[in-house]
Amino acid sequence: MANKPITDFIEKHYLHFNAAALVDAAKGYKKHLEEGKKMLISLAGAMSTAELGKSLSEMIRQDKVQIISCTGANLEEDIMNLVAHSHYKRVPNYRDLTPKDEWELLEKGWNRVTDTCIPEEEAFRRIQKHIFKIWKEAEENGERYFPHEFMFKLLNSGVMEQYYEIDPKNSWMLEAAKKNLPMVVPGWEDSTLGNIFASYCMKGELKPSTMKSGIEYMTFLADWYIKNAEDKGIGFFQIGGGIAGDFPICVVPMLYQDMEMEEIPFWSYFCQISDSTTSYGSYSGAVPNEKITWGKLDITTPKYVIESDATIVAPLVFGYVLGW
Repeated sequence: MANKPITDFIEKHYLHFNAAALVDAAKGYKKHLEEGKKMLISLAGAMSTAELGKSLSEMIRQDKVQIISCTGANLEEDIMNLVAHSHYKRVPNYRDLTPKDEWELLEKGWNRVTDTCIPEEEAFRRIQKHIFKIWKEAEENGERYFPHEFMFKLLNSGVMEQYYEIDPKNSWMLEAAKKNLPMVVPGWEDSTLGNIFASYCMKGELKPSTMKSGIEYMTFLADWYIKNAEDKGIGFFQIGGGIAGDFPICVVPMLYQDMEMEEIPFWSYFCQISDSTTSYGSYSGAVPNEKITWGKLDITTPKYVIESDATIVAPLVFGYVLGW
């Protein structure tokens, strides 16, 4: 019998409440794939800085995810961790920091994400000089690409290998680039590299049109859904809330209502890991049944909510799906 320490542990101990919801969702995820259906994973928050790549990269390698929606921060922060990991600084007492402490971190070039500080010079600037060349070359050739496609070009070129500071197999962006995994990155403009790109546009060194837009991401996703959903639908595994989840889930009602494609299947699995409690007007805290009223989920869609910390929960679910 195969040794499955994570699977065996959670099946033995995770029997009630959010723990049980985790197991149910993980079993549902496996069943979904076994039925020949595809899965979208959405990444909000700072999951890349939390090093989710250690499990997500294996999910990509083993074809347990077919498309990813992520924030611009998660897109770039996996690469930052890849090339500047030894320069990161952990601040375990972050709850005790005063405004003066925070200011001192800023002055030293430390951008804090909860208990982890990203080194500006080694992380952002190390990538900036290389990605700018790729942006500029595309523009001079009259080419346009999505934000993630530019990042794939950067990684596949090998120019960043000189900086690698972690085992490359733990970078989910590297695995995605190797497979040219379909991705959408809504709201990329609010990321660090998005800000940097905007600054080049303001200085007249680049044109906004060189970067494909959010509307083009939506039409790309719509085409991808039509081609891949068949009559089965696609699964939706949502980590956190926000635009990474809100953007892609809307593609189904858009196709049904606005494109009048009445045969388009609903999302056929839904799980959200969130610590946003159900509240008035909070989309991230909306229970899955509310999504039925918006034409996103069917009555029969398996639905799971795990109200917990995604940095704890997501690796366990992925471990279960991977048979660890």
